[in-house]
Amino acid sequence: MQQFLLLREPAGIGSLRASRSPGEIMNSGFYAACAGLQAQTQALELMANNVANVNTTGYRGQLPMFRSVLTEAGPELSNPLNRVINDFGVLGGSRTDLSAGNLESTGNTLDLAIEGNGFFAVQGKAGTLYTRNGNFQVSTKAQLITTSGDLVLGELGPITMPNGAVSISPDGTISVEGAVAGKLRLVDFVPGTLLNAEGKAYYSAPDAAARPAADSQVRQGMLESSNVDAVRAVVDLISVQRQAEMLERALSLYQSNFNHIAANDLPKV
Repeated sequence: MQQFLLLREPAGIGSLRASRSPGEIMNSGFYAACAGLQAQTQALELMANNVANVNTTGYRGQLPMFRSVLTEAGPELSNPLNRVINDFGVLGGSRTDLSAGNLESTGNTLDLAIEGNGFFAVQGKAGTLYTRNGNFQVSTKAQLITTSGDLVLGELGPITMPNGAVSISPDGTISVEGAVAGKLRLVDFVPGTLLNAEGKAYYSAPDAAARPAADSQVRQGMLESSNVDAVRAVVDLISVQRQAEMLERALSLYQSNFNHIAANDLPKV
């Protein structure tokens, strides 16, 4: 995972003084450190969430997306070093890692996994959501639901499950005692679609982005593990935490310089 860290060399700050006043230089560095610390703090939350969901069935890791923001252009930014000082890093959001997890056999007839890029469709409180967590069960109303109690959607809406032996074919067709009870709605998304994490291994997407999954198959008696690698997730968490700590130290140095100016320079004005 690529990280962008805005820590400037002290020599760069010193050489800038020929073109800008000390107050302007420290302001720029202070703002850059603040922006960097905010970005790393937000990234730290994403990394911690990934670590917390290492064992969550069907979970998809969240990856931070960093971008740089250049302060408002002015004559002083014609100097390349000034442009570097005023180039702030911010977190531009996150994206969902769509790589597959491992399929693990459970032997339970209502445990389902998807081989391919598809998602199960679920009726959430705010509309249709999508998940790779196929740990399903039958409600007291004889409907197929998730462990959170949300209705699993078929091609014709919620699926009613009669009593009897359940068989689910690779295309998602559900049969009970040989009679077809419904067909799971499997979807994938047009290229470039960004899925939003909604918690409980649920994801949302624009309605127009969902389409029938063409190359996905259902595996009965199996569940898909989280696609987060535990070791890498912990390493990423530690790395982001250390970068945040470095930026905190940088802010402390700027604060000390501000106090020095206030105590020694301002009385002379």
